[in-house]
Amino acid sequence: MKENTKLLQTKCGQENYDKLLALDNPTLLDFIARCNKLCNPERIFVCSDSPEDIAYVRQQAVLSGEEKPLKISGHTYHFDGMQDQGRDREVTKYLVPKSDSLSKALKQIEREEGLQEIKGLLKDAMQGRTMIVRFLSLGPTNSVFSIPCLQCTDSWYVAHSEDLLYRPAYEMFRQRKAQDETFCILHSAGKMNENMISIESDKKRIAQ
Repeated sequence: MKENTKLLQTKCGQENYDKLLALDNPTLLDFIARCNKLCNPERIFVCSDSPEDIAYVRQQAVLSGEEKPLKISGHTYHFDGMQDQGRDREVTKYLVPKSDSLSKALKQIEREEGLQEIKGLLKDAMQGRTMIVRFLSLGPTNSVFSIPCLQCTDSWYVAHSEDLLYRPAYEMFRQRKAQDETFCILHSAGKMNENMISIESDKKRIAQ
């Protein structure tokens, strides 16, 4: 744990690491540290949901080439590859312990076997890139019905899109400190071509 945390601090730099420490949540810190060790990004950016951080994510989405600006100021667009659609039932697998089973309509894999497959694909997947850490809420912040979410990704487009899918929730995490349960997500775009489109669709996996 200490080794992972020290490596995390190095990749974050003091400013971003201070954002994590302000959450006072060792469990989430450990998850981010393990993502860092597995995916090996060049650096880590922690989005605190300040106007400056939100603007930086949007700016990087354009500078990286994942999004292109439209003539209307502040508007951008992004194209996914034909084989890179998010809702892909064929490559979605449910990680299930040996003692359990789900509906036969769902693709299942023994949990440990599935984790090894995913870890193999994600090993050093973020090398040379930035891992973006976002804290989000599925539902209104500070509601008993909402699900707190943590996302680690190397895609600025995905990090930007989270503002459309979730509510920014860094302050909620900071104020509430320890969460009862947090939905943690690790994502990598994988290898991309000059148009910033993923090119290894055969390695696409969605594990739940």
